[in-house]
Amino acid sequence: MSERKILNFGLIGAAGYIALRHLKAIKETGNNLVAALDKFDSVGIMDSFFPKSDFFVEFERFDRHFDKLKRQGTKIDYVSICTPNYLHDSHIRFALRHGADAICEKPLVLNPWNIDALSEIEQETGKRIFNILQLRLHPVIKKLKEEIDNGPKDKVYDIDLSYITSRGNWYDISWKGNIQKSGGVATNIGVHFFDMLTWIFGDVKENIVHVSEPHKAAGYLGLDKARVRWFLSIDANDLPQNIKEKGQRTYRSIKLNNKELEFSEGFTELHNKSYEEILGRNGFGLHEARKSIETVYTIRNLAPIGLKGDYHPLCKMNAL
Repeated sequence: MSERKILNFGLIGAAGYIALRHLKAIKETGNNLVAALDKFDSVGIMDSFFPKSDFFVEFERFDRHFDKLKRQGTKIDYVSICTPNYLHDSHIRFALRHGADAICEKPLVLNPWNIDALSEIEQETGKRIFNILQLRLHPVIKKLKEEIDNGPKDKVYDIDLSYITSRGNWYDISWKGNIQKSGGVATNIGVHFFDMLTWIFGDVKENIVHVSEPHKAAGYLGLDKARVRWFLSIDANDLPQNIKEKGQRTYRSIKLNNKELEFSEGFTELHNKSYEEILGRNGFGLHEARKSIETVYTIRNLAPIGLKGDYHPLCKMNAL
């Protein structure tokens, strides 16, 4: 039996927070990082995974290096993309035009029509675009989907989603604080939750925004099988008192019919699992990414109605 071929990877966005998970996944799936790019050169973490990888701080030299590798007969199989949200579609196009498949962090793109354009490039190049939607691989979430799929077809569930992940003053100065670059709070920290909810509970029938501010957003989603009140924030002042007293800066909660869904564990290996699925050609592509991109795009462009109707309880608690 022949040995499995070691695949060659490129990585764009090597200095970012999420790049570590991609470096680890490339390494632990038994593959090789050939070249990495980031305009910031604080990438010493690469020594723990791929010290022999070439590294560039200028896109033009990275592009030229890919051409050189191709002429020398070195094929780049995948390009992993961990860059700011607004650059994703450009870097995906770079990967496909160099004959590689793309693995991109969420959100895949900021606007639904970007997906249509990428679909055309997939067809032109014959290459694939994969999105990291790791919540779909979490054991608790997979089990929940199974239960909902096998439950009463006409049952509609009540869900409260709360996610507060405190960020400091740097956030507003970085690209994340610029809605044109990040898509705003609902896109930046909420897109994977919206993907998970529509994956399990079906299409969006109603989308209402109650609060839309630079540091927080809240609203209501009517899905085929769920009524969802959601609250997302990067403001530490929004943390529940008992969480503040513990000195914690993050609060994640999903209540299903007033019962807490416990899934705080099991996140550490989800990128590895994502890579295993992608390398087996079972990863999540453009089609799977579409619903969540459409959802957050609509949220970003809706005018908030204020505290009317069925809004999340944390909106009232933090209104004073």
